[in-house]
Amino acid sequence: MASTAGQVIKCKAAVAWEPGKPLVIEEVEVAPPEKMEVRLKILFTSLCHTDVYFWEAKAQDSVFPRILGHEASGIVESVGEGVTELAPGDHVLPVFTGECGDCAHCKSEESNMCNLLRINTERGVMIHDEKSRFSIKGKPVYHFLGTSTFSEYTVVHSGCVAKINPLAPLDKVCVLSCGISTGLGATLNVAKPRKGDSVAIFGLGAVGLAAAEGARLSGASRIIGVDLNSSRFEEAKKFGVTEFVNPKDYDKPVQEVIVEITNGGVDRSVECTGNIKAMVSAFECVHDGWGVAVLVGVPHKDAVFNTHPVNFLNERTLKGTFFGNYKPRSDLPSVVELYMSKKLEVERFITHKVPFSEINKAFELMLKGEGLRCIISME
Repeated sequence: MASTAGQVIKCKAAVAWEPGKPLVIEEVEVAPPEKMEVRLKILFTSLCHTDVYFWEAKAQDSVFPRILGHEASGIVESVGEGVTELAPGDHVLPVFTGECGDCAHCKSEESNMCNLLRINTERGVMIHDEKSRFSIKGKPVYHFLGTSTFSEYTVVHSGCVAKINPLAPLDKVCVLSCGISTGLGATLNVAKPRKGDSVAIFGLGAVGLAAAEGARLSGASRIIGVDLNSSRFEEAKKFGVTEFVNPKDYDKPVQEVIVEITNGGVDRSVECTGNIKAMVSAFECVHDGWGVAVLVGVPHKDAVFNTHPVNFLNERTLKGTFFGNYKPRSDLPSVVELYMSKKLEVERFITHKVPFSEINKAFELMLKGEGLRCIISME
């Protein structure tokens, strides 16, 4: 790989030319990494709802043409000036958020919200010089979330790259760079259920099932799955969910149902839908005195959280989390080791696989609500 260092690489990328239209496999030119950047050879990537959301561009401004993708695994091809912690050949996970190591957030043991590299959905260029590293016939193609993994090669800030165990299978651990770690960490790092606790999980998509997996790893005695789609329960059982509640089956708020069946409320809850009603329910269903609710889902920008202040005064705790409170470079390698030690079963999240040439099939599957994660093989 070293023979390409410092040179422009021509490769294939799936380009989103306009909102909602199928991606087009194009030959793109990928410039060498600049200061504090690395160029990666992407081997596997997967599709996340965030990619689809910004591809549809229904509710926000989005830059086009653009190379989407942010859940992936690959190998470092070359490094730019100032990069000392990564080298060509390293096995890595690119991440949509980062860890500069120098800001107040990075120095805090409590935060993972790096001032320099935290998620920016609008930026389509690199931080160093505000230029894109992708082009087609001399015209720029824009980045997405600083990762753009729907390309055989991509350029990423070194602070957004986690170096992992070279023995880890890249076609499996690629899913750990976004949604799975978000749900898992929300439970393990933020809700922190104790052995024997009861936990309610709102939303049983990939992130919610990862949160359930975190509850299972914690030794929770009851894991209550809450979802409007009853067909999800059978799949959820594989992730440790012990019982299922569909709010549509009751004529009263689901939080009241949960309080009744748990004799006062669950010890912990994790909300993974972004629906504001579910967020309120997740908070109001935890036990007074010690209950903790964690919000993971991203609500509509105009949503307002309405609950009575007495719910707080009665010693319920409400928390939010970003990327499961994991620092990308420092903490993701340990999540990979959870998989390597067979404590975390990543394979259960992978329901489909397609070659890069059929990447639009992955979008079709997600739009139909079929499966959890679709792995896209770049080779």
